[in-house]
Amino acid sequence: MTDRLETLVNDCVSALGMDVEAVELSEGGRRKVLRIALDVDGGIGIDHITDATRALSEVLDSSDVMGAEPYTLEVTSRGVERPLTLPRHWRRNAGRLVRVTLEDDTTLDGRIGDSDATGVQLTTKKDTTRIAYDQIVTALVQTELNRKDA
Repeated sequence: MTDRLETLVNDCVSALGMDVEAVELSEGGRRKVLRIALDVDGGIGIDHITDATRALSEVLDSSDVMGAEPYTLEVTSRGVERPLTLPRHWRRNAGRLVRVTLEDDTTLDGRIGDSDATGVQLTTKKDTTRIAYDQIVTALVQTELNRKDA
């Protein structure tokens, strides 16, 4: 993937007030597939996806960045399967259940509380503790089907 493609996608999406979380370009038979994952404060809705798809399609079609071959554009939300890696991910998932693995291989399950540029407050069944981002190896939001306090 080219820097030019990533810049074009980022500029287009940023103008809509959204963040690009991932850009993946793959070969799908005869056709290229360009997958773009987005996020925004308050969560991505269908209107966000629609607006971004239209804008990206227009920008990509008016440039030569994708070449002359046909391609498929897929625009989606960030999804819960992607790890929390940036402060904005923690902020946008406040209140959600998360599984965190720390540098010392400790694993914690807890609710995301207040977060800032350097760390997050995590409430486990035992207590509430502040964890610096640089101590976190991985963090994944857990799917909750029957959350009682939601």
